[in-house]
This record gives sequence, structure tokens and C-alpha cells, in this order.
Amino acid sequence: MIKNKVVVITGASSGIGATTAKRLADKGAKLVLGARRESKLQKLVAKIEQAGGQAVYQVTDVVDPVASQKLVQFAKDTYGKVDVLFLNAGLMPNSPLAELKTDEWNRMVDVNIKGVLNGIAAILPTFKAQKVGQIITTSSVAGLKAYPGGAVYGATKWAVRDLMEVLRLESAQAESNIRTTTIYPAAIKSELLATITDSQVAKGMGALYDQYQIDPDRIANIVAFAIDQPADTTISEFTVGPTNQPW
Repeated sequence: MIKNKVVVITGASSGIGATTAKRLADKGAKLVLGARRESKLQKLVAKIEQAGGQAVYQVTDVVDPVASQKLVQFAKDTYGKVDVLFLNAGLMPNSPLAELKTDEWNRMVDVNIKGVLNGIAAILPTFKAQKVGQIITTSSVAGLKAYPGGAVYGATKWAVRDLMEVLRLESAQAESNIRTTTIYPAAIKSELLATITDSQVAKGMGALYDQYQIDPDRIANIVAFAIDQPADTTISEFTVGPTNQPW
């Protein structure tokens, strides 16, 4: 059941995060939204409330571990509990390794790996104490398949894949009843392409997305499905993409 579950979402101000927030609110979840852009969060919460849903927000940079802890605490202070943490924040400034865009490499590591780790660290004490909880992450098909230009982004998404699988195993061993789900989206309409500064990579990825991308609503459906499963059932992985995308 989704109704009355408290769901915390990072990267919630646009794309998959915002669309998922609206979908879950329509199903009766109580949303706690975290992202860096306050104006977008304000507008999203207003839309959810106008539609009869429940949502609050807190400006959050997932790179800061204290910010992740404060977001979880804010959820508990507001709604009394947390049922689901959806770690969705991510960056994709792809480029060939030879271009040595090391600042972008480090930023991807900070957001895509450390941001997930910070979220896990912030929520695990609560879920262990509750003996129940669910962590969902947005990885990527780049976490399953390598491609030129995507070395560092792919490496971060492979890392998320491993983190979540080990978390699943350890949670089962500890009998903590923590469910884990990792989603591997392909070409999904979002703001990811806007972070690419390499002109050739941006052109190629732009053409690919123009041809194949599907709406983030498709991922929102998957998140809702995963949450709606019985407490004794974990669906640990979903690979999701356009039907006509040939890779």
C-alpha cells in the first residue's frame, strides 16, 4: 500500500523526481522533497497541494552528509516516520576521458556515489530501529553497459548497483526488513543532458534522446509499483527504457 506512506525523494525538483512525487501524492503518499532549487520545490509542493496531496520540502544538497541527515529528520519531525527513501539525485556531464574534465568527474563522484552513501547513512539508523523500510535508487543503463564518453558516469552508476545489492544482502542477513530497489533507466526525458559540456558528446546524446526518449512518468510508475509490493517482497532491479531503443 502506498497510501499514507512517508516518502523522501532527493533530486525532486525536476524530471524523474518531480514526476514521481506527483504520482505518489496522487496515490495518497506523504512526500518530503529535497533538492537544491527552492523555487522549483515551492512550485512542485503547490501543485501537489492544489491536487489534494500532501508534500513538504527542504532545500538539500546531497553532497553534504549533514543535509541528508537533516532531510530525514525533517521528514520524521513533520510526519512522524519515514517509510521510503528514493535517492534520485544525479549528474551526467559525459565526456571522453582524454578531455580530462576532472572537475566534472569529481562532481559526479560527489553526487552520484557520495550522495547515495549520504542518504543511506542518514536513513539506516531509522530503518534499523523500525525494523522496516525501503530504499530506492536511480542508477542507469550506464550502470549495466559501457559506452564511449560515459566512463566516469558509468562508473558511478556501477557503484550504485553494487552498493544496493550489498545493502540488500546485509539487510536480509540482519533481518532488518529493509527492501531495496535499483532502477536502470535508458533514455528518459530529463535535465541530465544539460550538464554535458563537451560539444561532441552533447550533440550525440542529444540526437539519441531526441529519437528515443520517453517520459519520466514511466519511471514514476516503476517506483510506485515497487513501493506497492507486500512488505515481504523485494523487487531489487528494474531496467527501463524506450521499446525502440536498440541498446
